[in-house]
Amino acid sequence: MAAADEKVRLTAQHIVRTLATSKNAADDMIRILSGFDDRFSDLFPPSAASAGAATGDDRPATSKEESRDPTKEMSGSPSEGCALATVQEVNDGGDASEEISAKEERHGISEEESVKLEMAEKLVLMWDSSANSISSLFESSEEAAQYLSAVDDLISISSDQSLPTSHRVRAESSLQLAMSRLEDEFRNLLSQPTTDNSTPRHSASLRRMALSDPTPVASDTPESPQVGELEHSLSLPLSSEVVAPYIVVPDIIFDLKQIALRMIAARYEPELCQAYSDTRREALTDCLVSLGVDKMSIEEVQKIDWPTLDSKMKKWIQALKIVLNGVLIEEKRVCETIFESSESLKDECFAEAAKGCVLQLLNFGDAIAIGKRTAEKLFRIVGMYEALAEVLPELESLFSGHARVFVKEEAEGILSRLGNAVKGTILEFGNLIRGEMSKKPMQYGEIHPLTRYVMNYIRLLADYSSALNSLLADGDTYGSDQGTGASTAEGANLTPLGNCMLTLITYLETNLDEKKKLYEDEALQHIYIMNNLLYIVQKVKDSEMKTLLGDNWVRKRRGLIRQHSTGYLRASWTRVLSFLRDDGLVGSGHSNRNALKEKFKNFNNAFDEIYRVQTNWRVPDPQLREELKISVSEKVVQAYRSFYGRSKGQFEGRSAYKYIKYAPEDLENHVADLFEGFPGVPGNPRGREAC
Repeated sequence: MAAADEKVRLTAQHIVRTLATSKNAADDMIRILSGFDDRFSDLFPPSAASAGAATGDDRPATSKEESRDPTKEMSGSPSEGCALATVQEVNDGGDASEEISAKEERHGISEEESVKLEMAEKLVLMWDSSANSISSLFESSEEAAQYLSAVDDLISISSDQSLPTSHRVRAESSLQLAMSRLEDEFRNLLSQPTTDNSTPRHSASLRRMALSDPTPVASDTPESPQVGELEHSLSLPLSSEVVAPYIVVPDIIFDLKQIALRMIAARYEPELCQAYSDTRREALTDCLVSLGVDKMSIEEVQKIDWPTLDSKMKKWIQALKIVLNGVLIEEKRVCETIFESSESLKDECFAEAAKGCVLQLLNFGDAIAIGKRTAEKLFRIVGMYEALAEVLPELESLFSGHARVFVKEEAEGILSRLGNAVKGTILEFGNLIRGEMSKKPMQYGEIHPLTRYVMNYIRLLADYSSALNSLLADGDTYGSDQGTGASTAEGANLTPLGNCMLTLITYLETNLDEKKKLYEDEALQHIYIMNNLLYIVQKVKDSEMKTLLGDNWVRKRRGLIRQHSTGYLRASWTRVLSFLRDDGLVGSGHSNRNALKEKFKNFNNAFDEIYRVQTNWRVPDPQLREELKISVSEKVVQAYRSFYGRSKGQFEGRSAYKYIKYAPEDLENHVADLFEGFPGVPGNPRGREAC
């Protein structure tokens, strides 16, 4: 309303000047207007007051207008000078008025332009006053339109070389104040947070979480601002509440664009670009912090404990995808809409606003890439490598010119260092396998923790096969000729990742082969190797590793397990079976019975010892356990059954039970107790109790 009142007053002043053909006519007009509204009586003070005002009030100029202050050419402010001139016209009558009008026309300025300048000056000064400094022009669309119209007039007058210098200087002075005001309004609008009352379009965009190219709209009004939709979905969840406060609200883009148009027309591009980049740079940095990516130095990153660092690496991967596939695409769209009239500002403002956010992301990746290489970091580093490689084309397309070259070189350098970190960490993991030299054997031949750890670790490598095949393609990380024991034939047709897996598994097999020597019992060595080899084979067979290593590899390892099964039978039961041979038995005499007694006695003792020891041994895999029991039955129980049948007739009555401890069925029950991991008592098999 204040702006509207001022416009009415200036219009009335113009009427007075136009109609002032005589002093009486002017007095009559003033009296009529004052009767309508007593504020007009203050507009035209008596001549005595005019004489006093002509001396000027020496109001100090602001810092922005000091160098081009039009008050150095005339006393009082521009609006006061205009008012004094009007009063003088009234007092001097029609002749004076005609003289002033003629003078203005001689200097190339019409009365309409003069009034337009005065109105613009007054409006700018009014909004520059302390009373209006805390209010926003854009709280009222009507007041904003009036102010922007006044700015348009000032731009037009200040650039019109046909107008008197004094008028152009006055216009430039007011324009400086207006630009300062618009810059503040621009910053405040950009800083405006998203509220619960944001447009449905904005909310829907955030829910879709990633952004697409803008679709131009027919009209450029506050009701239909040029903003994009968030269309591409991300693989990671994003809460709209997290990102929403850092995206420019669509409702204000029209106002921002209107301010930008005036500042560009007034040649205030540097101030405009700085206002945009400063405000948005801070918002985008805050967005990163909300996503869990803090600004940290390389030294700070390298001092973080692993659980905390693991969490930060995970958040970095998510933030990278969200920011580059979403937030920055929308930022670029908004920037291009606001600075639609200036191609150079579009690129410059976006680059200055977004570069800091991008570098903060890249610097964290660099800190990880050059940090200490430990096995537990591998999969997070691979994840970071994959994420950066995925968004690299999008990152490059966001920028142009020198900024594009700079960002591309930085990102590609960090991607390369992350790749080297992946390869170095795999090498470190291989060294860890070979260097694991624990001297304490696993009790009862169970699966070694190293086997579980290594195979679970290698299995996870298959989840990153695409990236790892690319990184390992140079053959520098692992090959079949590095003393691993892996045959050239085995790795001949494998992918780079397949060769890497083969090498790591060969390291493990070699280590296990060394550890078996910690067992004094040769039979237990075979059980130990079988348990661990079968675990390796099962991990390969039940995962993507089977595709990478091939069926032939699996068949070969199963063949090794069978060899160790045969080795176990030979080491455990050869001596026992020697007592079941007919060596030394001749006929059916007394000496023959004594030999049989000795053979049964030796067999019983040997079998009892094996039973006592091997019931403690554990074969976790039920199928392998049953296969071993069947092998023992086929080799031992069957031989015993045959020997038992041939020898039992050599004893009479109950005396047979004194020497023959086990019937073949008893032996079957005892064999069923082997490899269960529970101690057994000879002569009292759990299998028989179960029956």
